[in-house]
Amino acid sequence: MNERFTGSFTQQEPIPDEGIEAALRVMRSGRLHRYNTLGDELSEAALLEQEFAALMGSTYALAVASGGYAIATALRAVGVRPGDRVLTNAFTLAPVPGAIASVGAQPVFVGVTEALVIDLDDLAAKLDQADVLLLSHMRGHICDMGALMALCDGAGVKVIEDCAHTMGARWNGVPSGRHGVMAAYSTQTYKHANSGEGGLLISDDAELMARAVMLSGSYMLYERHLAAPGPEVFERVKYVTPNISGRMDNLRAAVLRPQLARLRDQCAAWNARYRVVEEGLAGTPGLTVIERPEAEDYVMSSFQFLLLDWSEEAVNQVVQRCADRGVELKWFGGAEPAGFTSRYDSWRYAPSERMPATDRVLKGILDLRLPLTFSLEDCALIARIIRAEVRSVHNQASG
Repeated sequence: MNERFTGSFTQQEPIPDEGIEAALRVMRSGRLHRYNTLGDELSEAALLEQEFAALMGSTYALAVASGGYAIATALRAVGVRPGDRVLTNAFTLAPVPGAIASVGAQPVFVGVTEALVIDLDDLAAKLDQADVLLLSHMRGHICDMGALMALCDGAGVKVIEDCAHTMGARWNGVPSGRHGVMAAYSTQTYKHANSGEGGLLISDDAELMARAVMLSGSYMLYERHLAAPGPEVFERVKYVTPNISGRMDNLRAAVLRPQLARLRDQCAAWNARYRVVEEGLAGTPGLTVIERPEAEDYVMSSFQFLLLDWSEEAVNQVVQRCADRGVELKWFGGAEPAGFTSRYDSWRYAPSERMPATDRVLKGILDLRLPLTFSLEDCALIARIIRAEVRSVHNQASG
């Protein structure tokens, strides 16, 4: 009899008790707005920024309304203007090109390799087309950051890192987000810290962060931040930086602070689940498991594998057969967007040239979430189901 998985791929862990208690304190006070403080009181949002900067090893941090808002704020802070071109990954999620479009700029898509990272050869060929690279560490896969930064620094291209999927990850010991001039993180429910919706932005550049704080809607209350530049920096930017309000409130900040305190343990738990699925799928005929470089200290709350050069019909069969057994796979290769999955030619507001090598990879990417509500035994069962259904469809096609 075929095994069946009965868990939910969208059920997250409960908020820690400390976060619930902190949120109740904020609600009882009625002072949810980050600048609504009394006397020398420190707001939850300001404390979150201070703690996140310390966690990431950055000089400055800013808490905002969403990861997408954090990216758009970084783009504005570094000087991207309407009509500019911004390099970015062809393999990413819609909020990334959406953030570029939101400032009136045009995405220039860069290819993806079979390792699911940005194609550095394609990047090198396109570096003369833009002054900024918005680098998406899509689904937790980190490219060779030393090689990428050498290319970008040599061409005078500023790098903004989208770390929505790599909070707590490292490349050669350096935290994800610490290579470029700014880095954006998400605290949406399915990310590594959960406030329902929210974002964080870090930088070591005082002027960039002062602009970001003003953009976020600080008015002239920037001195209430604990991880922001000094007032003399704001004097240079405060009259020429628009207010595009997108602040994080104290309620979400209160929920997040205890989660950040336990991030290291959470990352280890996600990676343990990832490795169980990885081991269970290794050696499956027709299925490619992504090889992870030794320099990458990843944080994987999701799992991707490739069915390279499979027909659309065969991939759909795998997706449906796994669904019939309770395993939800998302396919990034479909011609029509579905749920959160889409590909670069889906974003018709951003014209693009065809990239055959990238198209081949995208057509083979299958993805599943690995929430911490899954046990290691659950992950082993999921891998067995995927392995069995991939093998069955592969054998049919081969026969």
